[in-house]
Amino acid sequence: MLRFAANISFLFKELPFLDRFAAAAEAGFKLVECHWPYDHSIAALRERLEQSRLSLVMVNTAPGNLDAGDFGLGALPGREAEFQAALDQSLHYVSALGAQRIHCMAGKIPVTATAHRTFVDNLRRGADKARDNGVTLVIEPLNTRSAPGYFLTHAQQAADIIGQVDRPNVKLLFDRFHLQIMVGDIIARLEKLLPLIGHVQTAAVPSRAEPDEGEINYRAVFDTLERIGYDGVVGAEYLPRASTMEGLIWRQRLGVA
Repeated sequence: MLRFAANISFLFKELPFLDRFAAAAEAGFKLVECHWPYDHSIAALRERLEQSRLSLVMVNTAPGNLDAGDFGLGALPGREAEFQAALDQSLHYVSALGAQRIHCMAGKIPVTATAHRTFVDNLRRGADKARDNGVTLVIEPLNTRSAPGYFLTHAQQAADIIGQVDRPNVKLLFDRFHLQIMVGDIIARLEKLLPLIGHVQTAAVPSRAEPDEGEINYRAVFDTLERIGYDGVVGAEYLPRASTMEGLIWRQRLGVA
């Protein structure tokens, strides 16, 4: 059976962030992930995880200054120290909270040899630090419609970077929403890229709502993940059509409850 994590940065947004842990547990989730938990102390997050009997599986590196247009720092030349500080912060949180994945955000910058080299070098250095904590770094291609200007946009681009980083704890975050928009052919790509995949996320295309609508046959995709032996987590990272609890009927409809 596939294991699903509620992305509580997207789900249960009708509640304050710290209350979303209990809501996820009430909805039947055993795992959660989130983007940037850094506004809250490790003690507060640990308390909510323990009270709800949840496990945290992944966080993102801090994006930089969102108001200034930042959306990650990993590929930005001249800001290597900021990226490493953001990664150190993430490592501090996941090590204390028991998570084992960090999504390293590349940032918005044109694809150049310099930006590519910066991202590779940052990931190598970060992976060496993360290895001592048993943590895997993942990188995620984002589609150009939702995240215009983002450096990393294609699965093959990510695969090339992972190959050049050459660290076993650097993997691909295979977000089917983004990759369907950019390249499609989701099932074949899952089969081909399985050795590189460190995490999977799901949402409908094109709406980014619950994965029971749109152009992806998610029942077939979930069957494929089971058939090829994917043993990681599937993050439910979507924007609910209405209330989160009402929308969770998708799990029964697709037979993954």
